[in-house]
Amino acid sequence: MKIQAAIFDIGNVLLLFDYMRAARRLMQKNGLTEAPDRARITAAVNDYECGRIDRNAFLDVVRPEFSDAGPPEDFIQIWQEIFDENLPMIALARRLAKSMPVFLISNIGDIHLEFIRREYSVFEIFSDGIYSFESGMMKPDPRVFDLAVTKFHVDPASTIYFDDMAENCAAAADRGFLAHHYDYNSHAAAEAWLTT
Repeated sequence: MKIQAAIFDIGNVLLLFDYMRAARRLMQKNGLTEAPDRARITAAVNDYECGRIDRNAFLDVVRPEFSDAGPPEDFIQIWQEIFDENLPMIALARRLAKSMPVFLISNIGDIHLEFIRREYSVFEIFSDGIYSFESGMMKPDPRVFDLAVTKFHVDPASTIYFDDMAENCAAAADRGFLAHHYDYNSHAAAEAWLTT
């Protein structure tokens, strides 16, 4: 396959993440014995990551769910610390970046984006990104991939795209991208796909 550019999702592709890591810490910190309203938190996360509410509005919804009355900065620190590097995919991204431009597309909020840019040096290699909280669009909305074409100046037919969600890959493929449904438990499949 002839490749001229590569686009990566972040969550469970470059970085593994677990929101329950933050939830458990917040429950312990605030002495909760019962889990908060998960549906309410999930709705707030979706609104925040799609740019419908800002950081402060998000915190106003989620912090009371954890009975969190301390400094907002303490909550934010715990909320951020949910990631682990996926070293095989990071190595692949670095390798590709030596011969082509690499980009990011992620459903994400500014709390996590600021953190990962600060903490993980791999994000220095990316030329640009599309982030849902800025664009107001979340994958698998096909408009995200239309925006990628114009913003990144790429030809979908020669651009590979990695995402852990099948529906996101389908949306990218519908727009002509060379999409790979990535499973971090089977990284070798991604490497093999690149050689076909």
